[in-house]
Amino acid sequence: MKLAELTVGAVLAATACAQDRMPPIPADKMTAAQKEAAKQLASTPRGAGLNGPFVPLLRSPEFMNRLQRVGEYLRFQSPLDGKLRELAIIVAARHWTQQYEWDAHFPLAIKNGLKREIGMAIAHGRHPDGMSDDEDAIYNFATELLQNRGVSDATYARVLSKFGEQSVIDVTGLVGYYSTLAMVMNVARTPSNPASDAPKLGAFPNR
Repeated sequence: MKLAELTVGAVLAATACAQDRMPPIPADKMTAAQKEAAKQLASTPRGAGLNGPFVPLLRSPEFMNRLQRVGEYLRFQSPLDGKLRELAIIVAARHWTQQYEWDAHFPLAIKNGLKREIGMAIAHGRHPDGMSDDEDAIYNFATELLQNRGVSDATYARVLSKFGEQSVIDVTGLVGYYSTLAMVMNVARTPSNPASDAPKLGAFPNR
């Protein structure tokens, strides 16, 4: 294991414990554009308003508006099965060691039918045992894309044959979208959810 890799892992693992660089903006301090962006967010299927990545993203309200519309499609309208969507999301959260994202989506993955032991293996940086063929295809695609910045012909062909071209693009988009949110929160040092019972993420054992 390389020292540089250990250092990167340690920095990411410590993010949740560091001071929030971009805390919530008080309503009376928001610009008109920020208030409008917050209003638009509240009208989406998320319904929860400003939290998580949208707290730092509000610093760039037009970027937030455009980005959240992409996320709305990927999370709520993509034809890919909910369990498989959440699987791709937690693989991205684990890759970036993003605790807030993990706290939000680990329970959703379980609720959508992913076995808890599969989620726990991902939390510990291991290839899970006992996945269905569909789960294995999505896990390998997302993991390979994040680690190798692309996917092999065999991995691509497997997802294509199972789910079609639209889902190949949608899974790629999910990984990219949640990687973007993870990077935003890692830069902003967004706090994790203290009420979450999702497992805490450390550095990958193989990093």
